[in-house]
Amino acid sequence: MDTAPFDASPALPTPRALATEAVHAGRDDLAALGLHAVPLDLSTTYPSHDARAEADRIDAFATTGARPDGPPVYARLDNPTTARFETALARLEGTESAVAFASGMAALTAVLLVRASMGLRHVVAVRPLYGCSDHLLTAGLLGTEVTWTDPAGIADAIRPDTGLVMVETPANPTLAEVDVRAVAAACGSVPLLVDSTFATPVLQRPVEHGARIVLHSATKYLGGHGDVLAGVVACDEEFAGRLRQVRFATGGVLHPLASYLLLRGLSTLPVRMRAAATTAADLALRLSEDPRVARVYYPEIGGAMVSFEVYGDPHDVIAGVRLITPAVSLGSVDTLIQHPASISHRIVDEDDRRSSGVSDRLLRMSVGLEDVEDLWRDLSEALSARPDRPAAEDGVRESRSVAR
Repeated sequence: MDTAPFDASPALPTPRALATEAVHAGRDDLAALGLHAVPLDLSTTYPSHDARAEADRIDAFATTGARPDGPPVYARLDNPTTARFETALARLEGTESAVAFASGMAALTAVLLVRASMGLRHVVAVRPLYGCSDHLLTAGLLGTEVTWTDPAGIADAIRPDTGLVMVETPANPTLAEVDVRAVAAACGSVPLLVDSTFATPVLQRPVEHGARIVLHSATKYLGGHGDVLAGVVACDEEFAGRLRQVRFATGGVLHPLASYLLLRGLSTLPVRMRAAATTAADLALRLSEDPRVARVYYPEIGGAMVSFEVYGDPHDVIAGVRLITPAVSLGSVDTLIQHPASISHRIVDEDDRRSSGVSDRLLRMSVGLEDVEDLWRDLSEALSARPDRPAAEDGVRESRSVAR
């Protein structure tokens, strides 16, 4: 899906394919600068002998949130390396702008604060979401109120003070998919935020289907190597300006070294996603045919995530893997597996967790770049650590086919 051209930027003479954009976006000026590799700017502050001009630029930022013209002022306001990553991600998503943050949760927090500052504190959301996103909305830590619904109920759940509709597709951890175009139509004038962390721009660009805000935990596939913590929001420039103002005020800035690593990660994103998705689809099929597995979840859109329910104790599988890493997070070049009910979604109320499809027998696997036969051998041996076919419990449904 990374070969179709799209209009990356009005500054470009012709549209470029996503694979090309992933390598070159944010780097178009390097040749003119006499550089090949992206420069890393670690400065926290920048010299200026014209305090009046600095005051004017700061006033302009306070009014619009636009990036200041001219040289940088202070790292909490803007950073050249981070700006390159933001430009690249915006081009990949097909949006006017993108704003990077210290983590995915910092990015979501900024979005909610922007809407709350406008008196729009109500959020309509569809479960499942990432567990901490669910908690942030449910706990009301930012003064927000949430109405949980299914996609069909979104229009009826919207109120005059609704500032946001939020969905995650494919969803964490069940990989449930949402028809973004249909949901966007149901939102009317209320902005739709799509958490597209699992899909990345390689598999979907939600703005093309009516979403107005796209959220990524850039810690995952955008970075791709398990060594950077980051979040990013792709959106129009007006909303980006408000996000920058919140970022400046709250301090959830992304370190420039993280931005540098993210730019490097983007350059291989299409290749990594294509390779990992091929292996993931193979493993999903093998798991669906395995009598030791109750049900398998793999999305129609594809991708590198596979979830599956097992008979018996899923903790035995976690304890039994040797090549696969039992750890939270996802999107790395190596394969990770975890038990959502114990870790990523532990913070969600148990009844809410189960009703949204996150059973106590569910395991979530992020497939990396290892050879499929090595991964299957490790997974099969871990599955063999349990009795093959105990009676199904906790509502586990038997299925020999991949659940879409």
